[in-house]
Amino acid sequence: MPEPVLEIAGAALRLRGRELWAGLDLVVRPGEFVAVLGPSGSGKTTLLRAVLGLQQLSAGDIRVGGRPVRRGNRRIGYIPQQRPFAPGTSLRARDLVALGVNGARFGPPIPHRGDRDRVDGLLAAVGATRYADHPVGTLSGGEQQRLRVGQALADAPGLLLCDEPLSSLDLANQRAVTSIVDRQRTERGAAVLFVTHDINPVLDSVDRILYIAGGRFTLGTPAEVLRTEVLSELYGAPVEVLRAGGRLVVVGIPDAEPHHPHAHHDPAHPGEARA
Repeated sequence: MPEPVLEIAGAALRLRGRELWAGLDLVVRPGEFVAVLGPSGSGKTTLLRAVLGLQQLSAGDIRVGGRPVRRGNRRIGYIPQQRPFAPGTSLRARDLVALGVNGARFGPPIPHRGDRDRVDGLLAAVGATRYADHPVGTLSGGEQQRLRVGQALADAPGLLLCDEPLSSLDLANQRAVTSIVDRQRTERGAAVLFVTHDINPVLDSVDRILYIAGGRFTLGTPAEVLRTEVLSELYGAPVEVLRAGGRLVVVGIPDAEPHHPHAHHDPAHPGEARA
């Protein structure tokens, strides 16, 4: 079995006096796709920040490639939420991707031999060659997001952290971005930690789901986690998981989530403190 890319052991995090989660154990290996689900404020993005070394844990340990987390780890690629550039932004598409190639170098960005070929390769990988020299401010949200993916792939990372990268994208661009990310794990063996509000665009790629809600979490395969009885127990309220038109729909999530005394449970045995 390959060595883990990401190891989280006994992790807990408190933010502004509130415990987001505790006792989190997660091992992610090369080529594995883990989706992170849960309502806003449950600590999904905070988990990614902890892996990036930007948020200190209250307890526990996180290791990437067998080493403690640190800021600026080039083995990690990060894809943020889609946020549009101002229409007047003159930075070219290739310049944005180039920041992933030379952005970590000290001093002004001086081109090195081979940099242009690397940038061209990244642009081709994300399907952005045709608008490589266009100002990013003139591009659509989906086109801009492809460039952010290209930037994140600049160092062929072993771990891809995706923070709701499909938000505000239309269905075609959701599929395109998902396909690019999925290729990194199937062809290059990258592990993926993918935060999302909607599991449907990535469901065919997902190996496991980490579902966080109300200070608790559950971890397992989609078939184990996305069940009415499991999510009802997690939320402490009736929740229905339905299939409609080939999509999964979760209905009845409470507005106010109760805090539960148990931090997590195994989906096969609701209520037990295991992951």
